[in-house]
Amino acid sequence: MNTIKTLFVAAALTVSTLAMAEGGGDRTFARMEVARTNSMESYQVAQTQSAQPPVAESKAKAMDHKNC
Repeated sequence: MNTIKTLFVAAALTVSTLAMAEGGGDRTFARMEVARTNSMESYQVAQTQSAQPPVAESKAKAMDHKNC
């Protein structure tokens, strides 16, 4: 009788951990998908708002006026 109870408890714990592991991955994947979608929308809005990215001044031009 103790052997049957032990096997039943082990089976119940195994099934419950498998059920929890399945649901956790789905929720995590859904959160990642939402974060990716929000990020891409923000990036597209930023690209349409900025006409040209800032360009750094070349060192040659800076050196021309060094002794002025």
